[in-house]
Amino acid sequence: MSQKKILVLNGPNLNLLGLREPQIYGSVTLEQIDRDLVEEGNRLQVQVSCLQSNHEGVLVDAIHQAREQSQGILINAGAYTHTSVAIRDALAGVKLPTVEVHLSNIYQREAFRHHSYIAPIAIGQISGFGVESYRLGLQALVHHLRNQK
Repeated sequence: MSQKKILVLNGPNLNLLGLREPQIYGSVTLEQIDRDLVEEGNRLQVQVSCLQSNHEGVLVDAIHQAREQSQGILINAGAYTHTSVAIRDALAGVKLPTVEVHLSNIYQREAFRHHSYIAPIAIGQISGFGVESYRLGLQALVHHLRNQK
């Protein structure tokens, strides 16, 4: 059996982790999160690839490509969570199991962050646990993939 592949997508401004509002997002960089996810993927015996973009179309294209290359998607769409029908439609269109993650608890923040276009089509959402949200999301996604059919 071939190794499962997970695509990790990060949306706008997440490249500024470690610098941007550390009181909300913490001091860990996206590069460290990516390294940790690759290591956790190795431990779980899945291949993890990571992509960050500030551009909606790049994320949509990556989701489309994942249809042929990955078995699941872990996504922190950042602000696009609350605004992007295009990303939601791309995820729905490729029909890959998707877990949505957020560093902060989006439901304890501004009201506009309480709505996610992704949540209704995701298998689950994890938020509020800082960088641990990513690890928990990856574990949940892998568990889901292993227990399908």
